[in-house]
Amino acid sequence: MTTEERIEASETRIFKAVFPNTTNHYDTLFGGTAMQLMDEVAFIAATRFARKRVVTVSSDKIDFKRSIPAGTIVELIGKVSHVGNTSMKVSVEIYTEQMYSYERERAIVGDFTFVAIDEFKKPIQIL
Repeated sequence: MTTEERIEASETRIFKAVFPNTTNHYDTLFGGTAMQLMDEVAFIAATRFARKRVVTVSSDKIDFKRSIPAGTIVELIGKVSHVGNTSMKVSVEIYTEQMYSYERERAIVGDFTFVAIDEFKKPIQIL
């Protein structure tokens, strides 16, 4: 399988409903909760790509473009955007959907970097 085919096959999509227990006093999704969800989908995409143990080493430039209100559905999409020797970057987007309409907007974007590790937690080659 080529690198491009592996990237395509590892794209990960997760849907969640935004409930009041995950929102702040403005009735919108906590930023930290959004980042946790983004890291999770990025981890799954990175693992599906590498098929090795991976750990998050950084998050870069997370842009909160729109708030995410309670009572909406969110789709998180994680896709490998760069592959190095032992590390890879995964781009994540969060889209919001109103539950009772077809309205859909991109709300948050960000990048996460992962390193593949061996059983001794030492970096190893991805490919």
